[in-house]
Amino acid sequence: MHKVTLMGVVNVTPDSFSDGNLHFAPDAAIAHAEQLFDDGATMVDIGAESTRPNATLLTSEEEWRRLAPVLAAVLAAHPGAISLDSHHPETIKRAVAAFGPVFLMNDVTGFNNPDMVTTAAYYRLGCIVSHMPSQFGADIQAAHQGPLITDMRQVKDELLERYAALVATGVPSDRIILDPGIGFGKTPELNRALLEFPKQLPEHQVLIGYSRKRFLGDARFDLAPNLAAGQVAVSAGATILRVHDVAGHRRLT
Repeated sequence: MHKVTLMGVVNVTPDSFSDGNLHFAPDAAIAHAEQLFDDGATMVDIGAESTRPNATLLTSEEEWRRLAPVLAAVLAAHPGAISLDSHHPETIKRAVAAFGPVFLMNDVTGFNNPDMVTTAAYYRLGCIVSHMPSQFGADIQAAHQGPLITDMRQVKDELLERYAALVATGVPSDRIILDPGIGFGKTPELNRALLEFPKQLPEHQVLIGYSRKRFLGDARFDLAPNLAAGQVAVSAGATILRVHDVAGHRRLT
Protein backbone atom coordinates (compact mmCIF):
# COMPACT_ATOMS: atom_id res chain seq x y z
CA MET A 1 0.00 0.00 0.00
CA HIS A 2 1.22 3.52 -0.78
CA LYS A 3 2.24 5.85 2.02
CA VAL A 4 -0.53 8.08 3.36
CA THR A 5 0.12 11.32 5.23
CA LEU A 6 -2.22 12.47 7.99
CA MET A 7 -2.90 16.19 8.20
CA GLY A 8 -4.43 17.40 11.44
CA VAL A 9 -6.76 20.40 11.70
CA VAL A 10 -6.51 23.43 14.00
CA ASN A 11 -9.45 25.84 13.79
CA VAL A 12 -8.61 29.13 15.51
CA THR A 13 -12.27 30.10 15.37
CA PRO A 14 -15.27 30.56 17.65
CA ASP A 15 -17.70 29.07 15.11
CA SER A 16 -16.30 26.11 13.16
CA PHE A 17 -18.78 23.27 12.66
CA SER A 18 -16.62 20.60 14.28
CA ASP A 19 -14.84 22.26 17.19
CA GLY A 20 -15.88 25.90 17.31
CA ASN A 21 -14.33 27.84 20.21
CA LEU A 22 -12.35 24.85 21.55
CA HIS A 23 -9.09 26.17 20.15
CA PHE A 24 -9.90 29.85 19.69
CA ALA A 25 -7.46 31.02 22.37
CA PRO A 26 -3.86 31.02 21.09
CA ASP A 27 -2.57 28.80 23.90
CA ALA A 28 -5.31 26.25 23.23
CA ALA A 29 -4.61 26.26 19.48
CA ILE A 30 -0.87 25.83 20.00
CA ALA A 31 -1.41 22.98 22.45
CA HIS A 32 -3.83 21.28 20.06
CA ALA A 33 -1.34 21.51 17.19
CA GLU A 34 1.34 19.88 19.33
CA GLN A 35 -1.09 17.14 20.34
CA LEU A 36 -1.89 16.43 16.70
CA PHE A 37 1.80 15.99 15.92
CA ASP A 38 2.16 13.73 18.96
CA ASP A 39 -0.84 11.72 17.71
CA GLY A 40 0.88 11.02 14.41
CA ALA A 41 0.19 13.96 12.11
CA THR A 42 2.92 14.72 9.57
CA MET A 43 1.30 18.05 8.75
CA VAL A 44 -1.12 20.40 10.50
CA ASP A 45 -3.52 22.77 8.74
CA ILE A 46 -4.16 26.02 10.64
CA GLY A 47 -7.02 28.35 9.76
CA ALA A 48 -8.85 31.21 11.40
CA GLU A 49 -12.00 31.59 9.29
CA SER A 50 -14.84 29.10 9.52
CA THR A 51 -16.01 27.81 6.15
CA ARG A 52 -19.28 26.27 7.36
CA PRO A 53 -22.58 27.52 5.86
CA ASN A 54 -23.61 30.93 7.23
CA ALA A 55 -20.27 31.47 8.95
CA THR A 56 -19.13 35.00 9.76
CA LEU A 57 -16.79 36.38 7.08
CA LEU A 58 -13.44 37.71 8.24
CA THR A 59 -11.31 40.56 7.02
CA SER A 60 -7.67 39.73 6.42
CA GLU A 61 -6.82 41.98 9.39
CA GLU A 62 -8.95 39.97 11.81
CA GLU A 63 -7.72 36.70 10.31
CA TRP A 64 -4.12 37.75 10.87
CA ARG A 65 -4.83 38.88 14.43
CA ARG A 66 -6.07 35.38 15.23
CA LEU A 67 -3.32 33.56 13.37
CA ALA A 68 -0.15 35.48 14.22
CA PRO A 69 0.52 34.19 17.76
CA VAL A 70 -0.36 30.62 16.80
CA LEU A 71 1.82 30.58 13.70
CA ALA A 72 4.71 32.17 15.58
CA ALA A 73 4.85 29.24 17.98
CA VAL A 74 3.93 26.35 15.72
CA LEU A 75 6.06 27.35 12.71
CA ALA A 76 9.08 27.80 14.97
CA ALA A 77 8.67 24.23 16.18
CA HIS A 78 7.55 22.66 12.88
CA PRO A 79 8.82 24.63 9.85
CA GLY A 80 7.69 23.07 6.60
CA ALA A 81 4.98 20.98 8.28
CA ILE A 82 2.22 23.61 8.42
CA SER A 83 -0.37 24.57 5.84
CA LEU A 84 -2.04 27.95 6.23
CA ASP A 85 -5.76 27.75 5.45
CA SER A 86 -6.55 31.16 3.97
CA HIS A 87 -7.97 32.68 0.80
CA HIS A 88 -6.64 36.17 1.58
CA PRO A 89 -3.43 37.11 -0.30
CA GLU A 90 -2.72 39.75 2.34
CA THR A 91 -2.63 37.10 5.06
CA ILE A 92 -0.19 34.95 3.08
CA LYS A 93 2.09 37.94 2.48
CA ARG A 94 2.05 38.86 6.17
CA ALA A 95 2.92 35.31 7.15
CA VAL A 96 5.87 35.19 4.75
CA ALA A 97 7.10 38.58 5.96
CA ALA A 98 6.88 37.47 9.59
CA PHE A 99 8.10 33.88 9.37
CA GLY A 100 9.52 33.23 5.92
CA PRO A 101 8.21 30.90 3.17
CA VAL A 102 8.16 27.88 5.51
CA PHE A 103 4.52 26.84 5.07
CA LEU A 104 2.07 25.68 2.41
CA MET A 105 -0.87 27.73 1.17
CA ASN A 106 -4.24 25.96 1.48
CA ASP A 107 -6.87 27.90 -0.46
CA VAL A 108 -10.35 26.40 -0.05
CA THR A 109 -11.61 28.76 -2.77
CA GLY A 110 -9.48 26.93 -5.32
CA PHE A 111 -7.14 29.79 -6.23
CA ASN A 112 -10.10 31.33 -8.08
CA ASN A 113 -8.63 34.69 -7.03
CA PRO A 114 -5.78 35.47 -9.47
CA ASP A 115 -3.95 37.36 -6.69
CA MET A 116 -3.57 34.07 -4.82
CA VAL A 117 -1.92 32.52 -7.87
CA THR A 118 0.59 35.36 -8.24
CA THR A 119 1.29 35.35 -4.49
CA ALA A 120 2.06 31.63 -4.55
CA ALA A 121 4.37 32.06 -7.52
CA TYR A 122 6.16 35.11 -6.15
CA TYR A 123 7.07 33.34 -2.90
CA ARG A 124 7.36 29.88 -4.53
CA LEU A 125 5.13 28.40 -1.86
CA GLY A 126 3.74 24.90 -1.94
CA CYS A 127 0.02 24.94 -2.62
CA ILE A 128 -3.03 22.91 -1.71
CA VAL A 129 -5.66 23.67 -4.34
CA SER A 130 -9.05 22.82 -2.87
CA HIS A 131 -11.76 22.83 -5.52
CA MET A 132 -14.65 25.23 -5.37
CA PRO A 133 -16.81 25.62 -8.51
CA SER A 134 -15.33 28.47 -10.53
CA GLN A 135 -18.70 30.16 -11.01
CA PHE A 136 -18.63 31.14 -7.31
CA GLY A 137 -15.25 32.83 -7.48
CA ALA A 138 -13.93 33.15 -3.92
CA ASP A 139 -17.41 33.39 -2.33
CA ILE A 140 -17.59 30.41 0.02
CA GLN A 141 -21.11 31.15 1.22
CA ALA A 142 -22.43 31.38 -2.34
CA ALA A 143 -20.96 27.94 -3.01
CA HIS A 144 -22.83 26.50 -0.03
CA GLN A 145 -26.11 28.03 -1.19
CA GLY A 146 -25.90 26.56 -4.68
CA PRO A 147 -26.84 25.56 -7.22
CA LEU A 148 -24.76 22.55 -6.21
CA ILE A 149 -22.76 20.79 -8.88
CA THR A 150 -23.10 17.08 -9.63
CA ASP A 151 -20.33 16.40 -12.16
CA MET A 152 -16.95 14.98 -11.15
CA ARG A 153 -15.63 15.98 -14.57
CA GLN A 154 -16.08 19.65 -13.66
CA VAL A 155 -14.06 19.13 -10.48
CA LYS A 156 -11.25 17.43 -12.39
CA ASP A 157 -11.16 19.96 -15.23
CA GLU A 158 -11.19 23.02 -12.97
CA LEU A 159 -8.51 21.61 -10.68
CA LEU A 160 -6.28 20.90 -13.67
CA GLU A 161 -6.86 24.45 -14.95
CA ARG A 162 -5.68 25.86 -11.62
CA TYR A 163 -2.73 23.45 -11.57
CA ALA A 164 -1.69 24.62 -15.04
CA ALA A 165 -2.05 28.28 -14.05
CA LEU A 166 0.13 27.81 -10.97
CA VAL A 167 2.83 25.96 -12.89
CA ALA A 168 2.77 28.54 -15.69
CA THR A 169 3.22 31.32 -13.14
CA GLY A 170 6.21 29.64 -11.53
CA VAL A 171 5.02 27.32 -8.75
CA PRO A 172 7.02 24.04 -8.87
CA SER A 173 4.73 21.25 -10.08
CA ASP A 174 5.90 18.87 -7.36
CA ARG A 175 4.75 21.35 -4.71
CA ILE A 176 1.09 21.39 -5.79
CA ILE A 177 -1.45 19.18 -4.02
CA LEU A 178 -4.95 18.85 -5.45
CA ASP A 179 -8.07 18.54 -3.27
CA PRO A 180 -11.54 17.91 -4.78
CA GLY A 181 -13.12 20.13 -2.12
CA ILE A 182 -15.65 17.78 -0.58
CA GLY A 183 -18.49 19.85 0.89
CA PHE A 184 -17.93 23.00 -1.16
CA GLY A 185 -20.70 23.60 -3.70
CA LYS A 186 -21.45 19.93 -4.35
CA THR A 187 -24.34 17.54 -3.80
CA PRO A 188 -24.06 14.89 -1.06
CA GLU A 189 -23.91 12.24 -3.77
CA LEU A 190 -20.97 13.92 -5.48
CA ASN A 191 -19.25 14.46 -2.13
CA ARG A 192 -19.39 10.72 -1.47
CA ALA A 193 -18.17 9.89 -4.98
CA LEU A 194 -15.23 12.28 -4.52
CA LEU A 195 -13.76 10.00 -1.87
CA GLU A 196 -12.47 8.08 -4.88
CA PHE A 197 -11.28 11.18 -6.73
CA PRO A 198 -7.59 10.15 -6.59
CA LYS A 199 -8.39 7.59 -9.29
CA GLN A 200 -9.08 10.52 -11.62
CA LEU A 201 -5.59 11.97 -11.20
CA PRO A 202 -3.21 9.13 -10.36
CA GLU A 203 -0.17 11.16 -11.45
CA HIS A 204 -0.88 13.95 -8.93
CA GLN A 205 -0.70 14.32 -5.16
CA VAL A 206 -4.32 14.30 -3.97
CA LEU A 207 -5.62 15.35 -0.55
CA ILE A 208 -9.03 14.16 0.60
CA GLY A 209 -10.80 16.15 3.33
CA TYR A 210 -13.98 14.39 4.44
CA SER A 211 -13.62 14.60 8.19
CA ARG A 212 -16.91 15.10 10.07
CA LYS A 213 -18.64 16.57 7.03
CA ARG A 214 -22.38 16.48 6.59
CA PHE A 215 -22.49 13.90 3.80
CA LEU A 216 -21.26 11.27 6.29
CA GLY A 217 -24.67 11.35 7.97
CA ASP A 218 -25.97 11.86 11.48
CA ALA A 219 -23.05 9.98 13.04
CA ARG A 220 -20.45 12.16 11.28
CA PHE A 221 -18.71 13.05 14.54
CA ASP A 222 -18.16 9.38 15.37
CA LEU A 223 -14.91 7.73 14.35
CA ALA A 224 -16.43 4.76 12.48
CA PRO A 225 -17.95 6.62 9.47
CA ASN A 226 -14.83 8.76 9.21
CA LEU A 227 -12.59 5.72 9.14
CA ALA A 228 -14.80 4.09 6.53
CA ALA A 229 -14.53 7.19 4.34
CA GLY A 230 -10.78 7.31 4.89
CA GLN A 231 -10.39 3.71 3.83
CA VAL A 232 -12.19 4.43 0.56
CA ALA A 233 -9.92 7.41 -0.07
CA VAL A 234 -6.75 5.48 0.73
CA SER A 235 -7.79 2.57 -1.50
CA ALA A 236 -8.38 5.08 -4.30
CA GLY A 237 -4.83 6.42 -3.99
CA ALA A 238 -5.11 9.47 -1.73
CA THR A 239 -1.73 10.72 -0.54
CA ILE A 240 -3.00 12.98 2.27
CA LEU A 241 -6.02 12.67 4.57
CA ARG A 242 -7.10 15.91 6.28
CA VAL A 243 -8.73 14.79 9.54
CA HIS A 244 -9.70 16.04 12.96
CA ASP A 245 -9.06 12.76 14.79
CA VAL A 246 -5.45 11.96 13.90
CA ALA A 247 -4.97 9.31 16.57
CA GLY A 248 -8.05 7.44 15.39
CA HIS A 249 -6.85 7.46 11.78
CA ARG A 250 -3.34 6.14 12.40
CA ARG A 251 -4.45 2.62 11.51
CA LEU A 252 -4.93 3.78 7.90
CA THR A 253 -1.28 4.77 7.45
